[in-house]
Amino acid sequence: MAQQPGLFEALSPRRTVGFACNQAFMFYVLYMGFNRSFEIGGLSFERAELFFMLAFLVVGFFSFRRLGAGFHRVVLAKPALYVCAIVASATSLASALFPEYSVAWVVPEGLLIGAPASFLLLAWGLTFGRERTSVTVSEVFLASLIGAAVCLLFSVAGSSSVFSAAFALLPLASVFNIDVPAWKGRASGPLSDLAGGAGEKGKLSAKIMAGTSLFGCAAGLMETYGTDPGSATMPFHTASFVVFCAFLIGSLSLLLSHGFGRGAALNKSYRLSILVVMMGILIVGWPAADLSPTPGKAYVLAGYLGLEAVLISLFLVLAEILEVDSSLAFSQGFGALFAGELIGLLLGNLNDLVSASLMHGVPMIATTLDSASHFAVVLSGALVLIAYVFLFTERDFDNLSEIVTKEDAFERTCQIMAARFELSRRESEILAFALRGRTSERIAQELTVSKSTVDTHLRRIYAKMEIHSRQELLDVAESIEEGL
Repeated sequence: MAQQPGLFEALSPRRTVGFACNQAFMFYVLYMGFNRSFEIGGLSFERAELFFMLAFLVVGFFSFRRLGAGFHRVVLAKPALYVCAIVASATSLASALFPEYSVAWVVPEGLLIGAPASFLLLAWGLTFGRERTSVTVSEVFLASLIGAAVCLLFSVAGSSSVFSAAFALLPLASVFNIDVPAWKGRASGPLSDLAGGAGEKGKLSAKIMAGTSLFGCAAGLMETYGTDPGSATMPFHTASFVVFCAFLIGSLSLLLSHGFGRGAALNKSYRLSILVVMMGILIVGWPAADLSPTPGKAYVLAGYLGLEAVLISLFLVLAEILEVDSSLAFSQGFGALFAGELIGLLLGNLNDLVSASLMHGVPMIATTLDSASHFAVVLSGALVLIAYVFLFTERDFDNLSEIVTKEDAFERTCQIMAARFELSRRESEILAFALRGRTSERIAQELTVSKSTVDTHLRRIYAKMEIHSRQELLDVAESIEEGL
């Protein structure tokens, strides 16, 4: 039996470098800028730049899900993606070169970066969806490591117009490496919506979406804590990227040496990211920790970014096991994550605004506001625990891992059968559908061909394998899968 190439050899440098460019740009625009605020009745609405960027990211994902296939084909075509990259790049560069207009610029900046960035992420979902998840998950983690290392280099070197221009060009480099097939809106399984449907897979996907929203909400709450208007959004992002890189290196060492199975690499990465977030939340506000090079908020951001890498992997896994298009998985997954973060920002600002307005003119206001800020921290920690303990638990992750292991074995079985019996590309496609129990009518519908064409290909498959029925086909596949 021919050996499958090792995981490291299967990694695509083009996909990895391209997504690293996308990740570095997203880290830069979301977490390495300055806290810009709106004045509301004499009080400041903090992180306005992040709020509007997240809002238009969510609008982009929502639009993709609600508009038709014609819209999908347009926005995911390479020329449209280059337009998106140019718009996002030019806007990012303008914000860096003309900081004096930053407050008045937050709404158009959010639109001109957030909406294009959403379509680039969707295109990456489609690109990753062409490869098996055991490969693309490792590429996601490796690309995140490269992107974080670039941001760390920028943080250490210091801000300059040269670095700002270099970061502004990253979306163009990202699009150059995107490989998008024609969008078909594939939803061949019973669940075209990741958070709907019945059965174990449907329940798991609903839990993942709910947990993703709560994780995002917790992050949004923490992003309003400990920063003042006009200051850096994440004053300790250098420490955050150091911790994040260490997390990714550990995760990659597991991914490259283990599979998805019960208790394996991705499960441990999920557990570790939650641990880092909770550790940061617990030591936030502790005077000794705040004076250290790695205060609590640095760990919270690092853990959240690590959790985001795990969630991206889960979106790809869900697309595979639910048989939906990976761009749809990204639109719903990222939509839930960033919508939760948006709500967290609103809650954090509302907490500050209400506390400040209620205590206006009352003595000890500083102490009261400090207590209000710590309430937001406590709420953030509670949301993380609720998501981890009651929504998407360790047992759920183990169950999902087992499903993925079976799916991966099925895919490898199809590849081995196609190679062993020298099946054509179309015959290989029909083989996979047949092994899943699809009727000829259903296969014809999925591939937009006639039933007679499907039957002809099935007869050729039987002839090459020297069998005569679907049952014999299933028996051959079962014997190969048992060998795996």
